[in-house]
Amino acid sequence: MAVVDVAIACLDSISQLSEHIKDSVLYLDGGCTESFQYLGAFPSLLSLGARAICSLENMSPLDLVVDWNSKLGPSRNIVVMTSRLLSDAHRYILRCLSSHRAVRHCTIFTSISEIAHSAYPDSPLGPDAFHEYEMLLVQDFEELIKKRRSKPGESRDNNFPETKPVEYEGWLQFTSNDEDIPDLEVTSSGKKLFEDNFASHTDDVRQNLVVSVHHFPLILCPLSPRAFVLPSEGSVAEACLSLEHEDSLSQGLPPLSSRMPSDGDDAPPGATLTAHFLYQLAAKMDLKMEIFSLGSSSKMVGKILTDMSSLYDVGRRKRSAGLLLIDRTLDLLTPCCHGDSLVDRIVSCLPRRERTAATAPAKGSQIPLKQVMGNLQRAPLDVQIPLGEVLSGEDDKVNDNRLLKGIDSFLRGWNSDRFDSKNVGSVNGNSNIQNRESISSQMELLKGSIVATESLRGTPYLEALLDRRTKDGAVLVKKWLQEALRRENINVNVKIRPGFASRSELLLMIKALAKSQSSLVRNKALIQFSAATVIALDESNSARWDALISAEKILNASAGDTSQSLAIQIDDLINKSAFLGSKGQKIGTKEKSQCPFSLRDALLLTVVGYILAGENFPTSGLSGPFSWQEERLLKEAIIDAVLENPDVAELKFLYSLKGELEANRKRISSDEDKDKSAKEPDIDDFDDDQWGSWGDEDADQSKDQSYGDMQLKLELRDRVDALFKLLHKLSSLKSRNNPFGEGTYSLESGFGIDPSSTKGFLYKLITRILSKSDVPGLEYHSSAVGRLFKSGFGRFGLGQAKPSLADQNVILVFVIGGINCVEVREVQEAVSESGMPDMELLLGGTTLLTPSDMLELLLGQYSYI
Repeated sequence: MAVVDVAIACLDSISQLSEHIKDSVLYLDGGCTESFQYLGAFPSLLSLGARAICSLENMSPLDLVVDWNSKLGPSRNIVVMTSRLLSDAHRYILRCLSSHRAVRHCTIFTSISEIAHSAYPDSPLGPDAFHEYEMLLVQDFEELIKKRRSKPGESRDNNFPETKPVEYEGWLQFTSNDEDIPDLEVTSSGKKLFEDNFASHTDDVRQNLVVSVHHFPLILCPLSPRAFVLPSEGSVAEACLSLEHEDSLSQGLPPLSSRMPSDGDDAPPGATLTAHFLYQLAAKMDLKMEIFSLGSSSKMVGKILTDMSSLYDVGRRKRSAGLLLIDRTLDLLTPCCHGDSLVDRIVSCLPRRERTAATAPAKGSQIPLKQVMGNLQRAPLDVQIPLGEVLSGEDDKVNDNRLLKGIDSFLRGWNSDRFDSKNVGSVNGNSNIQNRESISSQMELLKGSIVATESLRGTPYLEALLDRRTKDGAVLVKKWLQEALRRENINVNVKIRPGFASRSELLLMIKALAKSQSSLVRNKALIQFSAATVIALDESNSARWDALISAEKILNASAGDTSQSLAIQIDDLINKSAFLGSKGQKIGTKEKSQCPFSLRDALLLTVVGYILAGENFPTSGLSGPFSWQEERLLKEAIIDAVLENPDVAELKFLYSLKGELEANRKRISSDEDKDKSAKEPDIDDFDDDQWGSWGDEDADQSKDQSYGDMQLKLELRDRVDALFKLLHKLSSLKSRNNPFGEGTYSLESGFGIDPSSTKGFLYKLITRILSKSDVPGLEYHSSAVGRLFKSGFGRFGLGQAKPSLADQNVILVFVIGGINCVEVREVQEAVSESGMPDMELLLGGTTLLTPSDMLELLLGQYSYI
């Protein structure tokens, strides 16, 4: 029996592109770059004959001279791989063609199918989308060449036009007036290199440029062979999942209830693109899906998939598999909480790569507003590791001179003989400090991704740690480091404690492994992942994460008591974060760092508290789970906290009050400083003549300030009321999901799961499915043939029985809205405990969620608050 592995399937698909990639310059957009990093596909691309791999959005002048030493001459072929719609990638593709003047053939691979392009709302392309785009791209390119020639006094060797012709009605209308094709500043040598080539080939290229567009569906980010998410900068992940209406929470999450039209024509863009992606994924992996859904958006996606399967899968023999579609809004509690997962801590604590391109249009863009509003900016999945900072940490007590010497030599070109001795072992304190500063600046180059480092694939480390809790994961990283040190014959003077791994132990072993240039290169993937673990276990990061876990446990315990007890706990958390945050602002950053969590964290805990309250006290208040007295207490606490901490004004419900809140905070700080200085007045500074008017001026100023404070509080109270309307929606999750049965939030009832278990919704759902128990609300989408048997031949005893997911050897679970690392581990635990060793279960999701991502979705820019 063939083993289903999404990573291998993607790499096999890439290898089939050798005919197109050979002897070409390959351009990848941000989504493809992210996907290929997780796959470790860059060595494969180079082995297929690519001359260079470049960024599509961030073109560099160096891209123009990648063939300067090539015996074959300038490349005539460009291959573009994009995870976006062709309309979104058009301006970047056009820029590539305008740059590489000698290009004869441009091959474009997009992860969005031709049918999806035509089905996408407001799409400018029709059923023959790829062929239409080929013609439009050639037309736009020719128009740019004509425009360049028509400009008087313009040099031939400038790379890009500055503006678009207004009268032209091609696809240049989808780019901005100011930034459609930005200029690149090319060096004089680069211009000279291509000047003659441009003169001889421009006419020929304009007439003979051939464009071909193909579909390449397997652009995804495999976290492991059995778990994947979609690229953060791809059109599928960025598309809106919910249109604005009373049941919607955010553009990036499905709606709450089933009160949604089921017609595919009214589906949001995210549902349409998700359905087409899953269909093409199943086709590429040669799977025939039996489709099940749980949730309103999942039902919509399932219907689209069923209609596509009925049209295109007739007569095909494929391996049978089950597809289970689940709405993220069926369980918002799990992704909002801070789970016991080392990978979850790493992804949450470390910085992310900056996005390669903004989805919003530039100034003067003619893209329809409705189309732009449907795009989200997901947090990139590429977690950046500041390896240089870890290796040069000042808190280490060992002598780092040899380490710094080796790293500096490595960065200077692998030649330690050129090292100036006075910068290596100088006993002079000042020289040593200068040496450290110089090396620290160079070590900025020692930054990398959590999954890939040059030609080294770090993904296997990620795969192994996904199934581990924090303590077990740290111990496993320590074991890897010990094995690597033994292979390199490096001795480390560290006390080994079995079953435990501290940050200091890991740091010593990392530095020992990085002292040698050759060891650093051979073990860089392990060193980077170990450095990420060290950062996650740092006291500041671990203290905050552990404090939030404790707070969530307290809320969970209080939810089992009374609504009053839970409201008091939420109020206490808000007040504590506000007090410590404002105290840190007054005293300085040192004191602020001692605060266990911020007001933003407290607001996320409030979201968790309301979800728990809705499950336990659904009828305590008229519109929410708390009484009006309890809710008033919480509102006043949030208002006071926001006034003390204006930093949270970046959240959507406070957007327009950001300036007023900051000014109010500065005024309060100024008044406090004045009060302190007034306690010790200088009698000589006062004049008897001033006493008559001093009291009146102070009174007038006090009245103005009081009026301003009152106005600000009234505005803030209205915004907080809007916040609580959203919280009421969250607390109504259980009642709104009643169409899916009473068991949606109590799946543990009736088949042996401990109700007090802290396992998430996915674990309970998969356990129930694999035990062949009924799942309330689970809908099966039968094919056209199945419906025919059910309606027509059923009367003759030829009816088709409803299949069971547990009878399938392969099950693909896809969560519309995203998954988190804890759920990846718990789903595998559910399969292991099921007693079905032959079961192959794949877990996928729209994106990889962290608690910070959930706060941004619910209260940030894309919230419907």
